[in-house]
Amino acid sequence: MDPAASLATDLRRRGLTDVLTDSTSRSIHSSDASLYRVLPLLIARPRSAEDVAAAIELCARHEVPLTARGAGTSVAGNAVGPGLLLDFSRHMNRVLHVDAEARTAVVQPGVVQAALQRAAAPYELRFGPDPSTYTRCTIGGMIGNNSCGSRTLGYGRTSDNIAGLKAVAGDGTPLDLPAGGGVAASGSPAALRDLVMANLATIRTEFGRFGRQMSGYALEHLLPENGFDVARLLVGSEGTLAVLTEATVRLVRDPAYRALVVLGYGDIAAAGDAAPAVLEHRPTACEGIDARIVDVVRRRRGAHTVPELPRGAAWLFVEVAGDDEAEVLDRAARVAAGGEDALVVTDRAKAAALWRIREDGAGLSGRSPAGLPAHAGWEDAAVPPAMLGRYLRDFESLLAEHRLTGFPYGHFGDGCLHIRLDVPLERPGGRKVFRDFLVAAATLVAGYGGSLSGEHGDGRARSELLPLMYSAAALDLFARVKAVFDPGDVLNPGVLVRPRPVDADLRVPAARPVGGLALAYHADGGDFAQAVHRCTGVGKCRADNTATGGVMCPSYLATKEEKDSTRGRARALQEMLNGSAVSGGWRSPEVHEALDLCLSCKGCASDCPTGIDMASYKSEVLYQSYKGRPRPAAHYSLGRLPRWARLAGRMPRAVNALLRVPALRRPALALAGVDPRRTLPAFAAETFRAWFTRSRRPASGEPVLLFVDTFTDHFAPEVGRATVAVLEAAGYRPRISERPQCCALTWISTGQLDAAGKILGRTVAELAEAAEAGVPIVGMEPSCTAVLRSDARELLDEATAGPVARMTRTLAELLSETPGWRPPALDGAPVVAQPHCHHHAIMGWDQDARLLREAGAEVRRLGGCCGLAGNFGVEKGHYEVSVAVAGQQLLPALRQATPETAVLADGFSCRTQIADLSPRQGVHLAQLLAERLP
Repeated sequence: MDPAASLATDLRRRGLTDVLTDSTSRSIHSSDASLYRVLPLLIARPRSAEDVAAAIELCARHEVPLTARGAGTSVAGNAVGPGLLLDFSRHMNRVLHVDAEARTAVVQPGVVQAALQRAAAPYELRFGPDPSTYTRCTIGGMIGNNSCGSRTLGYGRTSDNIAGLKAVAGDGTPLDLPAGGGVAASGSPAALRDLVMANLATIRTEFGRFGRQMSGYALEHLLPENGFDVARLLVGSEGTLAVLTEATVRLVRDPAYRALVVLGYGDIAAAGDAAPAVLEHRPTACEGIDARIVDVVRRRRGAHTVPELPRGAAWLFVEVAGDDEAEVLDRAARVAAGGEDALVVTDRAKAAALWRIREDGAGLSGRSPAGLPAHAGWEDAAVPPAMLGRYLRDFESLLAEHRLTGFPYGHFGDGCLHIRLDVPLERPGGRKVFRDFLVAAATLVAGYGGSLSGEHGDGRARSELLPLMYSAAALDLFARVKAVFDPGDVLNPGVLVRPRPVDADLRVPAARPVGGLALAYHADGGDFAQAVHRCTGVGKCRADNTATGGVMCPSYLATKEEKDSTRGRARALQEMLNGSAVSGGWRSPEVHEALDLCLSCKGCASDCPTGIDMASYKSEVLYQSYKGRPRPAAHYSLGRLPRWARLAGRMPRAVNALLRVPALRRPALALAGVDPRRTLPAFAAETFRAWFTRSRRPASGEPVLLFVDTFTDHFAPEVGRATVAVLEAAGYRPRISERPQCCALTWISTGQLDAAGKILGRTVAELAEAAEAGVPIVGMEPSCTAVLRSDARELLDEATAGPVARMTRTLAELLSETPGWRPPALDGAPVVAQPHCHHHAIMGWDQDARLLREAGAEVRRLGGCCGLAGNFGVEKGHYEVSVAVAGQQLLPALRQATPETAVLADGFSCRTQIADLSPRQGVHLAQLLAERLP
């Protein structure tokens, strides 16, 4: 029996039943949010502390390493390993108890930080540390790394917010450790105390020198004057000493008043110089941000997303807080007086918009100022805050010397700098560039008395560099502490003690180039490997982003399986390019399993900080897999729907009647690959084009060309008629193309890209005349409009598709650009809006929201996907997930809506899903406006 099967069998015998040994699961868990790729032998998802103890015991017996993992958001490579990967996020993810009086909570290690915040909120409490990944990172992971976040100045590090830990040491010893030490610390090895007492001088001189000294073990907590606090030693030990099973964390009460002060400076180093003086005013946060990050936010999110900032090329975002409003404002004024230019903000919404620059910019830093992929590895070094300005100048010089660029930002009040660098790992010699820079950067930061890591941990990225920061005596102490807890080196080997080389196990250089691509991948230089390696693993796709209007990732929210996340799919594709674990190329079962439940919603194209476009990658995979081969039935039926619609349009009543006959309907659906529980929409008795052609139109007005899509033409001509009415009332003269045209959306989503290119080429050629004449092209179906704006540029060359893309508008965009136009009154009208996913991802829904707001409507905008997503929810095998996705936002909103509430859904698939799963009917924006025209 092979090692994985043998260990899996023993784990199941001991009651740990959720064990994964399949190649898909192993592949998608081979990376975390770091540069490193280590294929695990198997994955287990424990349900209890007993499961954890059994796993450690059995791994020791089988001589298999064990690595604990939460959400897999580690950027240092501390959550990947070659043996058993113990995933706590699936089952051990509960808040067990909140004690409002004691201000504590008892949690399992897999609970997400945001879930803990929700549990504490009814008591007006919160967990203090707030890393940028709070929507998906787990408390266990935060304890493993000693996470901090933006407000460490106010709330402290994770180690400052621990009241007690329960864990199992690497030798199987159960640990029950109250913070603060003392006799209740059952299981604390006696040998550890002897080790500390014999090395007091080393610990007192080398450890705990400043707040962000996170590299190595936090041995200062074991000093007699610090109470021999073993619990706080374990915080930040990166799963190398023990595996957490439960934590008691301290909660804090938010202050009543906050003020944000934004200070402008000439450059990022000048901002670093100013940070220490800010600390005199007791801020809760002091964050540094560079103009280069602000510029990328403007480019990616739009200029309107960046509020006006003080003059400068770098800024400090300083937050002061307290329970006395006058005192808070006084401190804010004193902070502002110390800047070259300053802005004081007390309005929470305005402050949130400013903080969003910092949050979005950090996420968007996966591309360097040079437009190249930017990588972690040296992303969170820290120096004592008084040294920060000088360190930043030397660091900029070091970057220039190594010809690297990145976006600097960070926790300047703590002396911590974040940056991702465009190390050319994909090129020959890239590994050497990486190693040489890391050694030089570590030497620099150590010279300033700093730490290789300021909050992310050392992991595989920095552990080998610890000798540049610590003495031989300190390094020997690390090894001896490790031996006390984990003498068999079972837990997370290769990290901190006996480290792996920093340039071993790198993921990007292992990718092989592929040719013969159907899509252009302009943003990635035509390189599919670079495109899929946009995924850095930060895991935003595992978070529920729907409350803020986000879409990504609906299938993960439905199944909670890593393979159904954007990250999981990207990992499967990366493994395909690697070719070792996933060796079947485009047709690999692992790739198709991971992509099966991808809705092609494109939510990731806008919501993922790195710009992953999984819908396009899925189209490419389907194209390459079925090129010259028989395809699934749905590709011929749903994938070529416009052709069948044109045929049915010759005798729609007869076709509708036939499809209502059960004896014909059932076999027809089966043959087409359609789920029998789906209701097929009826073909219109008169197409929109037929109505438009026979109707008399005004001879005057500004010309506008309507793009007549298949869905509007054959299934929903009433949307087209309403659009014409609204445009004519706004002073336009709509016209349509002479011949029916198609955007080829259904061919694209099913990977029939050769045909799609031909169809789309003809369509763009016909629309080009209007575009070149400056005539707006108005799309009525969002998904088709998105094809003209985005996909066409990938299937056709930019010179051909660009002019049409630039002139294509949604109805809301055109009306908002129309001088003097005012929407018809919708004063107080309740509206539940389900934006189409492609509308959200490609065009954005802001103009629609603004139009409705100006009309006076009371709009509840839903996040997430409707779940139908074109052909996805109609296909066999997808119905349950489709309904589950609809259940995230759409169906609850429909149940809560009053009969008077309009259900706004521009997408035909959205309206179809609404009609199929509820008694309500969706309406298009054009219909909503047309009903109120005078």
